[in-house]
Amino acid sequence: MSDIRFRSDVTVELVKHSASDTDVLWAARVSTRGEQSLDETRKDPERSTGLINFLMRDRHGTPFEHNSMTFLVSAPLFVFREFHRHRVGWSYNEESGRYRELAPVFYLPAEDRRLVQRGRPGKYEFVSGSPEQHKIVTEALQESYRRSYHAYQEMLRAGVAREVARAALPVGLFSSMYATCNARSLMHFLSLRTQHEDATVPSFPQREIEMVAEQMERQWAELMPLTHAAFAKHGRVAP
Repeated sequence: MSDIRFRSDVTVELVKHSASDTDVLWAARVSTRGEQSLDETRKDPERSTGLINFLMRDRHGTPFEHNSMTFLVSAPLFVFREFHRHRVGWSYNEESGRYRELAPVFYLPAEDRRLVQRGRPGKYEFVSGSPEQHKIVTEALQESYRRSYHAYQEMLRAGVAREVARAALPVGLFSSMYATCNARSLMHFLSLRTQHEDATVPSFPQREIEMVAEQMERQWAELMPLTHAAFAKHGRVAP
């Protein structure tokens, strides 16, 4: 049996982009300047922070769509099942268990991952688990992963098709996908999948998808710092 690996992290790599604050400016100014709006591509966007803040504040959203970012994400399957609920402005291509043998890489919560849920649905919080609870989670998941991957390999060795054998694998298995979006769709994702004290509308995401969102936000902020600053300033609400 292949060596099983356990991970507590996720990775996000920006593999391709065409995204800058200037893209917002020429897209917005076409409404008043027509073809002369192309002049914005040669200007310093710092001179137009007021316009970007106006667009964000008053929720004129379409100028934030004229850009593109493609990320390579490595995360557990259960993260992708949540991620794919974001459909508008997103495109996905994910690793396929029909066409390749899936690697034995599985998710284990880190020691600082809060394990215990208190309260009723819609009004609850997560608190840190005890050392005993962390031990139970770690040992139970490791045993489950080993058994499921052994069953998967056993079926493959017997000649069972990959698309059938994969049914034995759990949602803690790592997968990879390309995710492409624009700044507006990314802001909507961030507003729902990060918990932030400056957010106008509170959100309570699962920690593992928040880990993906935090990495995406850091990389986007480097590409479009003025747009990101306006997003943060105006309550982290997508325009």
